[in-house]
Amino acid sequence: MQLATAIVLAVTAIANLSIAGADIARAPFVLANSAEVKVPEAWLPGLAFLKAAGGIGLLLWFAKVPVFPTAAAIGLVCFFIGAVTAHVRAGVIYNIAFPGAYLALAITSLTLLLLAHT
Repeated sequence: MQLATAIVLAVTAIANLSIAGADIARAPFVLANSAEVKVPEAWLPGLAFLKAAGGIGLLLWFAKVPVFPTAAAIGLVCFFIGAVTAHVRAGVIYNIAFPGAYLALAITSLTLLLLAHT
């Protein structure tokens, strides 16, 4: 169980830190997707901060820091529920797998963290 948790948390953290970097760099695919789902470009730095904070929070699990990884996972679950909702609301379903995959990683991370505490 410890190995599964380590792998999932590492993958989730790396994925979120990577996409946060793409947000900050204003990668063309980020700008196109944001425009399509009607997220203002001015929001990108704040959204990047939230994703990066979630990724860093998950990495604190490796340093045996209590509470923060679970809080980070909860935050990422909420964030990506919002992202999936934005896609559905805007009718942009063809690429919903991307926020859906991030949501699945966040849910899996949260589940493993909660199981570790029981």
